[in-house]
Amino acid sequence: MMKLWLPLLFAVWLSAVCGRDNNQKRPNIIFVLADDYGFNDIGYHGSQIFTPNLDKLASDGVKLENYYVQPICTPTRSQLMSGRYQIHTGLQHAIIWPEQPNGLPLDSPTMADKMKEAGYATHMVGKWHLGFYKDEYLPWNRGFDSYFGYLTGSENYNNHKRTFMDGKWYLDLCDQDGPAHNESGHYSGHLFTEKAIDVVQAHDPSKPLFMYLAYQSVHSPLQVPKPYERKYKHIKDRNRRKYAGMVSVLDEGVGNLTQALKDKGLWDNTILVFSTDNGGQVYEGGNNFPLRGWKASLWEGGFHGVGFVSGGRLPVSGVVNRELIHVSDWFPTLVGLAQGSLNGTKPLDGVDQWDTISQGAPSKRTVLLHNIDPLHPRVGVPLYNDTFDTTVRAAVRVGHMKLITGNPSNGSWVPPPGESQALKFVSDRRTSPGKNVWLFNITADPTEHHDLSDQMPDMVRTLLGYLQRFNETAVPVRYPPYDPRSNPALRGGVWGPWE
Repeated sequence: MMKLWLPLLFAVWLSAVCGRDNNQKRPNIIFVLADDYGFNDIGYHGSQIFTPNLDKLASDGVKLENYYVQPICTPTRSQLMSGRYQIHTGLQHAIIWPEQPNGLPLDSPTMADKMKEAGYATHMVGKWHLGFYKDEYLPWNRGFDSYFGYLTGSENYNNHKRTFMDGKWYLDLCDQDGPAHNESGHYSGHLFTEKAIDVVQAHDPSKPLFMYLAYQSVHSPLQVPKPYERKYKHIKDRNRRKYAGMVSVLDEGVGNLTQALKDKGLWDNTILVFSTDNGGQVYEGGNNFPLRGWKASLWEGGFHGVGFVSGGRLPVSGVVNRELIHVSDWFPTLVGLAQGSLNGTKPLDGVDQWDTISQGAPSKRTVLLHNIDPLHPRVGVPLYNDTFDTTVRAAVRVGHMKLITGNPSNGSWVPPPGESQALKFVSDRRTSPGKNVWLFNITADPTEHHDLSDQMPDMVRTLLGYLQRFNETAVPVRYPPYDPRSNPALRGGVWGPWE
């Protein structure tokens, strides 16, 4: 009888051991998203702003130097959480405004849903900006076990209010239990870091952790505690000085979170991703030099993102990765790292890039649709009548080549205040108001000084063909009119669902 039991006992033991090993192989995953953080605003890109914590994490990990996000807030967040292009979620145009009955569609799971399904504890702190007009769009109903932050796209850093279209200010700060009325005066850069650290300290290490920390920093309004601004008294431009102080709060916060993970004993089994959501806004102190353009533009300064991967579970360090990676790639990459399933999702536009990040393998991506926005005001006349309409605002990357159509917004090169203004140029739109096609070899010309559209008409037609095929898969734009029922005055002066 003993001989019969021995194989069964061995099988049970082996299953338990393999189960433990399998669990250990699933790292904690921390995703930190900065808001409106410029390409030239991190130390290792030569910035005048000090970012020692971010620089150290990046140098200990993998810097992503051919990494792309979207030009504005909602689109980047929607692609991060869904793994799908804007043209496939209906969020091609602008952002989700607080008064709009709109949100990231419910027809596909979020990254948090998939992490939870894989057995992860899932938590979010910070800016949501993916819709809240119905309860089912709220973050704690979209895969997160807990949430603390704000639902709209912008708020005051200290009193945590934002205006309705009547010009009055209303509270936008909550968790899954209701509004947070007692945090007035608590600067959000500090508040969100402290809430993230609370999540880490309360975490049960028997489960893997997924945390999405979406800082308000460094989006306008330009507000920062005085000690941080005083660090940059040598910067004469007031906006740049305040912005630099806000970056220092962000850098300090990421450093404090990293230390909390180490103190909890989680760091050695953690992968941390840092990303911006779009380029810096030059009118509000941000800077993307030497890239062309800024936030909301289709130039590289609008969406060539700051990004890196770090953490104790990363098998490499000191690497600069120049493979093409997009924000939509995080969905399959991180769910795959968590040993989760992609079943139940609509077709993804992101691809799993873990081998590229961790082993230096070639990127699985050679084509990247930046966007097609049919609602943006059109420019000029179509270049051709048998392919994509060049009056429509759009951009696509195929290999080394990037094509822009329509109105890409201002394309100036803007150095940081105080540096050589001889380096500033103006967009060609000032001299060619009807122009609606640009072609660049981004590998050879990352700063977009040399438009090749006239020299390479065959390449223009080839890339227009890509845009045409993408456009044939697009769903209608979701951009409803403002709903007066969204007025927070109807719900105790707090932003929240109204349907």
